[in-house]
Amino acid sequence: MSELVEKVRQELARYEHPLFTFDARPAAEGVEVHIHFQSPGVEVHPYRFLLRPREVEHKQFPWTFQKQLYDCLHDFVIEMFTRNPQRQD
Repeated sequence: MSELVEKVRQELARYEHPLFTFDARPAAEGVEVHIHFQSPGVEVHPYRFLLRPREVEHKQFPWTFQKQLYDCLHDFVIEMFTRNPQRQD
């Protein structure tokens, strides 16, 4: 499992963003990717998603990972809304 985590960390090292940091950790069913929002004074839960071993081992991993990372970043930003028309406050 540590080989898979290291492969994901190497791929994450290719990405840098002024608002987010990324990490990969071992999980029971694969590798868990953590996305942390970095802004002083703003508390936001980390976003997590699971990569299964077959996904990390696939020869197209760098491309499929990028799409998944970008999709998850989109979802994370949407989750950060504190108010929107769909929420009943």
